[in-house]
Amino acid sequence: MSPTMQIDSASTLRATQITRIIQKRSPLAQKIETVETNLKALSDALRQLEKQRGHLLERVGDPGTIARLKEIDCSTIQKSIDFELVSLKSLKSRFSRKTLNIGVVGRARQGKSRLLQSLTGLSTAEIPDGDNQHCTGVRSNIHHDSHVEETYAEVSFHTEYSFLDEVIAPYYEQLGLGSRPSSVQNFADALLPSLPNELAEKTQDKAKYDHLCRYHKYLDKYRQTFSETSPRRVPRHEIREYVAQDTSDGQRIYFNYLAVREVKIICSFPNVDIGQIALVDMPGLGDTGIGDEERMMKTLGQDIDLVLFVKMPNATGDYWGTEDLRLHNLANSTLIEIPIKEWSFMVLNHISGLNGNRKNCESLALSMSEKHIDVQDFIIADCANSEEAQIKILDRILDYLGKKVEELDRQYAL
Repeated sequence: MSPTMQIDSASTLRATQITRIIQKRSPLAQKIETVETNLKALSDALRQLEKQRGHLLERVGDPGTIARLKEIDCSTIQKSIDFELVSLKSLKSRFSRKTLNIGVVGRARQGKSRLLQSLTGLSTAEIPDGDNQHCTGVRSNIHHDSHVEETYAEVSFHTEYSFLDEVIAPYYEQLGLGSRPSSVQNFADALLPSLPNELAEKTQDKAKYDHLCRYHKYLDKYRQTFSETSPRRVPRHEIREYVAQDTSDGQRIYFNYLAVREVKIICSFPNVDIGQIALVDMPGLGDTGIGDEERMMKTLGQDIDLVLFVKMPNATGDYWGTEDLRLHNLANSTLIEIPIKEWSFMVLNHISGLNGNRKNCESLALSMSEKHIDVQDFIIADCANSEEAQIKILDRILDYLGKKVEELDRQYAL
């Protein structure tokens, strides 16, 4: 078989694998829909019963009958049904998806962006990477569309209310800064409260306060987006202005990301056989934005089918640091019922050449268990190499999901 035929065969197999994995979810989605329909019918019947009770109370004169009618408690059952319907809606959405959602997580500058670029064919214009500071500012969901001629993004912005409630208020609460601002204009006009003395000497709290100062100092550069219609379609050449903190040459002149809730990038993957996979690019942990980690946890718990942790060992020597362990524990806490080991892999980013890190990749792989970093398996691969990204990483996790997705979905549903 020629190399070309081998590649075509591998692509066909990969596409078939993805389709089968998604199809395995269909029966569960249909079962949920049946339960949902029954609960809605029960809810409607309870409302009719409640209406009939109201009519009877107006007509019946016997005190004993009236007392017994008032004892009937439909509201508690109704609230329980409403709660279950919300949960079922979320489950049905998850199991009816036409994509497998893979989250890529890691500390800054470990190769997350390079891996995403390798799989999607996108560049630093859409998936920023950098060697200076934390580059990615917001979460990006990357989807394939074979009919797209030019990559574009759908950018969803905060409103003034959600910005104050979800972004600014947590700083005031966690840093003991007093009452949160009552409006964005109030946030703009007032001086920031000083950081309490007992926190001013703590490096992490001071860094968080500096992050709040950034929101305050540059508010006029991004506040106009609060009134924009979401999502806003952004052409390819402008995407970086909404997802990154700096330009491709490292200049920190972008501030729109401070007002962005999330970004959906639509492009045509170079290998259409992985078109039913959606990739979620999480901001590199290590940034000090309060609430970023909580939002990451919510995303992992609700929207992600499998997590890829990415770490690039230093060629001169490396170890599992506090931030690596904290990141793993954070992800593990998103779904208590399903251990993170059941839905995650560790990708050790292999840099080849004279100053390569292969030896340290192998060393860290061997020491994972003693550090209680529990993942399904480790994968040593060059994240910047598109062939390795697909064969060593993607094919490995597809093989796993093909065998385990039904069991994982049942656990999640429970």
